[in-house]
This record gives sequence, structure tokens and C-alpha cells, in this order.
Amino acid sequence: MTTAAVGSPRTYQVRTYGCQMNVHDSERISGLLEQAGYVRAPEADDQPDVVVFNTCAVRENADNRLYGNLGHLRPVKTRNPGMQIAVGGCLAQKDRSDIVRRAPWVDVVFGTHNIGSLPVLLERARHNAAAEVEILESLDVFPSTLPTRRESTYAGWVSISVGCNNTCTFCIVPSLRGREKDRRPGDILAEVRTLVDSGVLEVTLLGQNVNSYGVAFDEAGEPNRGRGGGRSAFAELLRACGDVEGLERVRFTSPHPRDFTDDVIAAMAETPNVCHSLHMPLQSGSDDVLKAMRRSYRAERYLGIIAKVRAAMPDAAITTDIIVGFPGETEADFQRTLDVVRESRFASAFTFQYSKRPGTPAATMDGQLPKEVVQERYERLIACVEEITWAENRKLVGETVEVLVAVGEGRKDERTGRMSGRARDGRLVHFDAGSLAGAIRPGDIVHTTVTYAAPHHLNADGEPVSHRRTRAGDAAEAGLAPRTPGVLLGLPTVGAPAASPAPVTGCVAH
Repeated sequence: MTTAAVGSPRTYQVRTYGCQMNVHDSERISGLLEQAGYVRAPEADDQPDVVVFNTCAVRENADNRLYGNLGHLRPVKTRNPGMQIAVGGCLAQKDRSDIVRRAPWVDVVFGTHNIGSLPVLLERARHNAAAEVEILESLDVFPSTLPTRRESTYAGWVSISVGCNNTCTFCIVPSLRGREKDRRPGDILAEVRTLVDSGVLEVTLLGQNVNSYGVAFDEAGEPNRGRGGGRSAFAELLRACGDVEGLERVRFTSPHPRDFTDDVIAAMAETPNVCHSLHMPLQSGSDDVLKAMRRSYRAERYLGIIAKVRAAMPDAAITTDIIVGFPGETEADFQRTLDVVRESRFASAFTFQYSKRPGTPAATMDGQLPKEVVQERYERLIACVEEITWAENRKLVGETVEVLVAVGEGRKDERTGRMSGRARDGRLVHFDAGSLAGAIRPGDIVHTTVTYAAPHHLNADGEPVSHRRTRAGDAAEAGLAPRTPGVLLGLPTVGAPAASPAPVTGCVAH
């Protein structure tokens, strides 16, 4: 017995945890399943034929979250034996067969290197009536060659690399995603143009460490055989995105302070469609802690980059990641982090309490801190960050900002009557549509004047200054969203869109 009616296509849901890489991987999972004939089930459907969990392994509670959700599905599957459950992503790469041992009602486990195998594994599990576990140790095909069901009419992720060559002691990502592999710039630009041709206005270039992109290329963009060159590849890629007609915004995440070079700052400042927003992970302001984390920069180097960025782009909004409570962190170390936060004047910060991850060097280090110490420092950090972000946001009251209208950014929009979107610098803006209510669509561009600032968002409660209808807005109004069948494999087709994912962070941010 299956949950689908005889002759009806099987339905699916993908449930995503983690960073931007995971969100983009889930778009590929959806594309693969739809290419195989599956149909996306509504979110309210609690009995789809296939449920795919795309997991993260960065946070300590990742395991508990997955197995808790799997436990909730067990009685549903008992009632509907034709349902299939698949687990992929970083946690699947790490736990492998343990997932089926702990949750024997799971049908498929696949890793970060073989996303493309999912449809075949589902069919094999159905045919054999047994769980299929397939984990590869290296990349099968570059993920961007796979079909992708894009979640947004106006913004798209574009992977420029996968994997990571860094050895941060707190991070499990390199062992799960493998060593860095870069795409050729021509393939990246082809995907960008395909997205723009379908109406997308904004792309975010994704990599575990975008600044190291292309170091293995020669000057022609071919794999380097030890001849040198390629150090300016990322800056050149940003400039090349500036030549893509119709592309209005370019973002990237995440750079690593070790590899951040002046040519990238120049490319950001001199390429009109590259947004003046920079996510630059700090992790700690203490040189001793940075050394223990095996972060190959120190606070002075980090602050020097921030100073150069602001000299070239005074309006730049800089965001960061900070870990509190790393093993051995003293009160003096923590105070140095607060000092760097105050000097950097971040627009926002993703803050984390250190969590021990088995398999990382930090998990066995001496000096693991008591939970209450970490919690107290974390609360002080939050207070410090919010004091600064609120002050920085208040500077924008009275300023007119350009907003790319989004879906799902404002959780209170329905109650407040506002719409929401992101300014060019990445700040979240809730705005009143005024007399244009009903005319503004997701994907349109609005200019509006900021009337109020909070630590995490801006409000603009007056009449919009201007409204520009866009092709992305046309697609949203028509119920269309781009699907890319794989780079260089043809023009995109379209299908019903889902709400775009809210910005997330995690393992992609180094």
C-alpha cells in the first residue's frame, strides 16, 4: 500500500536544517525528485509519500533534532507503510548506518557527495523493501550540474566551490564535505546568466571559503599544475558578474579573513551590482583563542580588513559569526572579543555558544567551560552586539533605502499590514505599501524612507518613494519560479513557487 492514489504521482517534502549550503542542496534535491516524476506536497500535508531530511551536523543538538523528528514520523509511517523517509546532508555523512540502527524505519541514507543518487536509492529501497545506505567519500559530480528547483523568483544561490581546506579545531565540515573543489568561472557565469534570464535579480555566490576560490586555476581558468596564478580569481569573478546584464545585486558568503585580499575590496567597491555588505566571521577577538581554534589570522589582521573595507565603502554593512566559551577561553579572552565587537561596529552578528562536536580536535581539549559560565558570557555578548546594531541602525532613520521585496521575511507582516525585504546592504526592512498596497509583488524594487530602527530590522512607515515592477515580480504574480536543469543544459522551465527561505547561517560561515 502507498500513500499516493493508484496512477497518481508520488509526493514529497524536503525539510532542511543548517546553512545556506544546505538550503541550496535542498533545491537540488527538489529538482531531482521532480525530474523523476515526484510532485511537491503542500506544507500542511502530514502524509507525503517521501520525506527527505537534509541535515546539519554543526550544532550540538543536530542529532537530537533529527531523531526527534524521525520519532514523530514513525507512527505516521506505521499507518502509511508506503511512505519513505530519506536522510541526507552532513549528519548523514557523519552517522551513516547508525541512522538506520537508531531509526530502522528510515528507508534511505545518502551523503553530501552523492545527492544525485537519491531517486535511484528511493526506488531501490522500494523494490528491495530494505533500507539503502550509500555514502561516498568524495564528490560524485559537482552539485550544480544537477537539476534544481529554485525556491525564489528573485534571488538565487550559486555555488562556486564545495568543501574546505581549513582545519579549524571546532569545525567538522571538512571531514563531511571534503577538500575544496572549485567550479570553472565559465560554468558559474553560465548559471548566473540562466538565473537572470528567468527573472532573478540577485545572486549569492556560495563557498565554504570564497576567498580561496581559484587558487588551483591558472590564468586561463584551467586546473593549475603547479604553475602559480589564480590568486585574484575571486575578485575577477565578482567583476565578471558586473557584466551580466539584468543582474542587479551580487552577494557572497563566506570569506575567510586569512585569504581576504585588497583586490576583493576593490572589486566590491568598483562593481556597481556587488552589494556593500560583507559577512566576515570573527569567531573570537582573542589571539590566544584564535590560535587554539587554528584560525590563521589575529585580531589586528581582522580589524585591518574592516578598516580597509570601510575606507573603500563607508556605507558597508559588516556582519559576523562569534563563538563564546571555546575551551580555555578566559574572562580576559572574552573581554578582547567584546573589544573587537565594539571597534568593528557590526550591523549584525550570528552568536553561538561553543558546542562539543565528536570528531573535532576541540572536543578533546582541556579547559572545557561550565555551561553557566558560557551562558553568562553569551548573554553579555548579545547585549553588547544589540547595543551596537541598534545604534548603527538608528543612523539610517530618515535615509531612503532600496528594498528588494521578499516573501517570508516579515513574520508579523500580515498582522501589521507591512511588507518586507532586504536593503542593498542586507538589512531587513519592514515597510508600509501605502497607496501601492496590492500593486507591489515579491521581486519588485521599492525605495522607501526609514522611520524607525530596532536592533535587528528597520521600519519604513511612510508612503514608498518609488516602486519599480520587475520581471521577478511578474513571475511571482504568475505563480512561476525558475528551475535550472543543470548548467549549460538548456533554458529553465517554471513551476509553482514556495516561500523563499529566510537567511540562515552555520557551517558555510567560517
